[in-house]
Amino acid sequence: MSKWGIDPDHSVAAFVVRHMMVANVHGQFNKIKGAIHFDHNDIPNASVELSIDVSGIYTGIQKRDDHLRSPDFFDVEKYPYMTFKSNKTETTEKNRLKVFGDLTIHGITKQIVIEVAYSGPEQSPYGETSMGFTATAKINREDYGIMWNVELKNSGFMVGKEIQVVLDIEADLES
Repeated sequence: MSKWGIDPDHSVAAFVVRHMMVANVHGQFNKIKGAIHFDHNDIPNASVELSIDVSGIYTGIQKRDDHLRSPDFFDVEKYPYMTFKSNKTETTEKNRLKVFGDLTIHGITKQIVIEVAYSGPEQSPYGETSMGFTATAKINREDYGIMWNVELKNSGFMVGKEIQVVLDIEADLES
């Protein structure tokens, strides 16, 4: 089974959440590390372990980023990392997988299913061999104890519960 190291310079974990029930807010985490054990001929034995430094959150608005780092949301002083560790992988169609595993956010671990599309391997002009993985999932932030919200006058809440997550990962073959 080949080991692929996540390239933090070419990987991002992005998210989308509803704001005031009228618009989507986008953000991302840029500090991702981890490894993927993967061989397209041995999907059942594939695995992934990754860690995201929550302090690297970026939405483009410093005040919002600081609030998201605070105890109201991620509480980065107490919970500096989100992690995912797979425990089962299945092929769904050509170059597509379902990856089951444990997601830990805010000190709470829940099993989730991630849909993954992969491409590669491809060799760069500099000699590295790389693969690409795009993973998507939806999670409920309240399942992870992230409860802050404000009720709105006309019904609904300031921040949606459902978070759409997209990870775009470039991983390099390790020798």
